[in-house]
Amino acid sequence: MAQWKEITTLEEWEQIQRQSGEHPALVMKHSTSCPISAEAWEEYQRFVSTVAPETVEYVMVKVIESRPVSNQIAEDLGVQHKSPQAILVKDGKEVWNTSHWHITMESLENAMQNV
Repeated sequence: MAQWKEITTLEEWEQIQRQSGEHPALVMKHSTSCPISAEAWEEYQRFVSTVAPETVEYVMVKVIESRPVSNQIAEDLGVQHKSPQAILVKDGKEVWNTSHWHITMESLENAMQNV
């Protein structure tokens, strides 16, 4: 069973991005004050704990509490910030992303076709 971890520093993000050539990463940008984000977060956790491939790294960033990390992800990947947002990173680049109500078990499973 796959596991997720929270990242809170720019160094952790840089490491995730660097290592995404060997291990793609599915980044979840989560707002702790948004009900839509709470639902998306539940979908993400359910995906990771049930059907997610273990060859992918699963990380979560709290967009309010770790704003510098959230902003750096958007800048590094050239992806407009949204919250909630799921971003698949491979070889240091965004290969898929979705946001809000589109973060579902099905959409996350479909995204794994890209790895």
